[in-house]
This record gives sequence, structure tokens and C-alpha cells, in this order.
Amino acid sequence: MPRKNLDPSSSPRALLGAELRVARERAGMSQAELGERLFVSGSFIGQLESGTRRMHLEFAEQIDEILATGGFFARNCEAAAESKYPDHFAAAAEAEALATAIREYAPQLIPGLLQTEAYAREVFRAYQPTATEGTIDELVTNRLARASLLSDPTTPLLWCVLDEAVLRRAGDNTAILAGALRHIASLIRSRRIIVQVLPFSAGLHAGMLGSLKLMSFDEAPPLAYIQGMGTGQLFDDPATVAQHTLTYDLLTANALSPRKSLALIESVAEDYEHDQHA
Repeated sequence: MPRKNLDPSSSPRALLGAELRVARERAGMSQAELGERLFVSGSFIGQLESGTRRMHLEFAEQIDEILATGGFFARNCEAAAESKYPDHFAAAAEAEALATAIREYAPQLIPGLLQTEAYAREVFRAYQPTATEGTIDELVTNRLARASLLSDPTTPLLWCVLDEAVLRRAGDNTAILAGALRHIASLIRSRRIIVQVLPFSAGLHAGMLGSLKLMSFDEAPPLAYIQGMGTGQLFDDPATVAQHTLTYDLLTANALSPRKSLALIESVAEDYEHDQHA
């Protein structure tokens, strides 16, 4: 039975998941069996154990009772739940950091992992026009920290489908969007990411209802994340993930090829730069 509390400075969610695996196996239960007792799927238990999902207090208390762990998980749940992201996005951001592949459809804005500092600042200021500069600085810092995932030359694989509206939605300072598009083009040319643009000419398409993020992992089932205005939902149900995967596949089928997408991104960036100089 686990006896010591976790150290919050040393990846508490990962440690909590590892302790859950040990306690479950000691009790002679499979992931599916424990999931059945908690009224969740076995894959959900696997995601808790791998650290891709956050353990909430209600589950921690039930796990302590089922596995006879003396309140260990309830005591350490708070440390594992700490996050610098909004509640509706925290679980997705933390899963994103562990993913081996991320596929994302963005209908309105450049995805957070690809944003420049100037672009992110404009986005947050649009969301929160009365926020203090300190608040905006903190939001921008956290967003740029997420982008450090791309410092690894190969993992995770990042494949984005950008609606053409993403390329055209410029503010008063077109140089900001031009710089953001140049940043994306640089990542494409360095072969770090794959990007396709879904043109207006594609007409109605499978992603009309909003953004989509699919995440794959080495040791956990895939996840799908759907985000709306101030809301977000993470799915692990295999049928639901499969449906969202089909949606993404349909989007890539209707989008421009990566080569033509790069040409369009650089052409639009050049237009904005020309407008700025003019």
C-alpha cells in the first residue's frame, strides 16, 4: 500500500498514476474490472495510470475504498490536479504534453502550439479586453510554454488543418498575422509539422461545428477534444474517438495538399507584409 504523500514538484499526476497501477495490480484487478466498479471504461483507468487524465477527488475517494489504500489517493489528488490552464482545457493541455501524435482542426484561429508571442497577445487581449497587462503576460507565457513541445525534432507528430478563415482573420496590425504565418511556414519548411489549408472553395464540410483535436499515445488509448466558447470536452470512448477521427480524415481529404497549402500560407503572408509597407 502506498504510504508517503507525493511530491508536487515531481510530476504528481504521473506518480499518482504509477501508484494507481501498483495498487490495482496488488489487488489483482484488471483495468476493466476497476473501471466497472467506478462506472467508467477500462481505458479511462489506463489514462489515469499513464497520467494522460487527471484524477478527480470523487474517483480518488472511491479508489481508496475499493483498493484499500488508506486515503492515499484522496490526500494526493489535490496536488495532482494543480494546473496553470483553465478548467475546461487543463486535462487536454496535460494530455497534449504526453501525446506522440496530435492532429488538429482549427476553424478560426491559429492553434495554440503554433502561435507567436505577438499573435497570442492579440488573441488574449481580444478575449479579455479589460484584463491587466500582468494577466495577459501570464496567459501568453503559459501558451508559449505549450509550444515548447515542438522543440523536440520529431515528437509529437503535429498535423494541422487550418480553415482558410484562419489565414484571413487579420486585425488592425496585419504584420502580426504575417509574422504568425511566416512562423508556420518556417516550421513546415523545416519538416517539423504538417499543415493543410481547407479553402473556402471546399464549401460545407465535416468540421463546420467547431475545433477538433485528436491525441495518440504510446501506452494509452487515443483521446478527442472538442472546444467551444469557454467550454471543452475530452472523449475517450472508442466509438466517439473513431467518429471524430473520421471527421478529421474527411477534412484532410477536402483540404489542399501540404505543398499547395504552404504556397497559399506564404502568399497570404506576403500580401499582409505588402499592405503593411504600403
